[in-house]
Amino acid sequence: MEIGFQTLRLTKRFPLAISRGVSTGSDNLFVSITHQGITGWGELSPGKTEGVRTAEEAQLALSRFFQPEFANLSVYQIYDLGREQQLPACAQAALDIALWDWLAKKSSLPLYRMLGLSKPSVPTSVTIGINPPEVVAERVPLLLDGTGIKSLKIKLGSPEGIEADQAMYQQVVESTKGYDVKLRVDANGGWDTEQAIFMMKWLAQRNTDYVEQPLKEGQESELPAIFKNRPLPIYLDESCRFSDDIPKWAHTVDGVNMKLMKCGGITEALRITSVSRAFGLKTMIGCMGESSMSISAAAAITALLDHVDLDSQLNLKPDPCSGAQLVDGVITPNDLPGHGAQIIG
Repeated sequence: MEIGFQTLRLTKRFPLAISRGVSTGSDNLFVSITHQGITGWGELSPGKTEGVRTAEEAQLALSRFFQPEFANLSVYQIYDLGREQQLPACAQAALDIALWDWLAKKSSLPLYRMLGLSKPSVPTSVTIGINPPEVVAERVPLLLDGTGIKSLKIKLGSPEGIEADQAMYQQVVESTKGYDVKLRVDANGGWDTEQAIFMMKWLAQRNTDYVEQPLKEGQESELPAIFKNRPLPIYLDESCRFSDDIPKWAHTVDGVNMKLMKCGGITEALRITSVSRAFGLKTMIGCMGESSMSISAAAAITALLDHVDLDSQLNLKPDPCSGAQLVDGVITPNDLPGHGAQIIG
């Protein structure tokens, strides 16, 4: 079993602004696993909270961790070994995706079918980053006209305060009149407890479906205060990285948002799904700054999930990979063996 690496620059069509900063693109690492004449591919988008800041750091971590003898281990054993050795989560994700791609290709099946799943039917949200109202007014038609998009996720938690959040959200409401779209909110931990309680009440009066990560990671002790008498469902993102985080907060939230870059790949995403169900929680899958490579891997498991937020590839100029496609608002895997994605440029 051999490992290979390729780094590609991903540039965003629209810069993405959230409560923690602005992203215009990233250098992503693509990882290949070759064994028995078959090659599986994975991808990582680096990030400080995912363990590495650069593709170079991720490649070094994977080069140190990977052993040819992994050919004798299961994908689950390799994942657990990576956790034991503290392999950065996004690096683990790239390796795990490549291994699942390899397994499905060896089986001559699309990954979703090898996992015993149907094609997904839940539409994806498409994200609008933090912007002034005039930019929102221009952006919404570009996202919705003729695209089949059925829901928008609005990033709030503006550094300028909740008045800026309200102005932006109100513009989204105005700009989406005439479109049949649902509205969701992700605060990315940009509110304190008092602001979260106030904003959830305000948003509930304006047709918001749910609020994601209202409080900053590390402030989970405040969750009971906003969970009690909540007017909207609360989903955790940064506060819930792995399946063993779920029991800590299950009694104070309605659901969790998993990301392959955050949890380390498909192996742990399947575990998160199972544990969430055991606690009666809803599930969502999101993404970082990823191409259709990683998005296709995530799309293979979305038939299991309640909400989908797989849109990063739709904001690339260009997407260097082919793979899952947007079909009537749903990120839909193709029927090629594996996750169905490949590098095209």
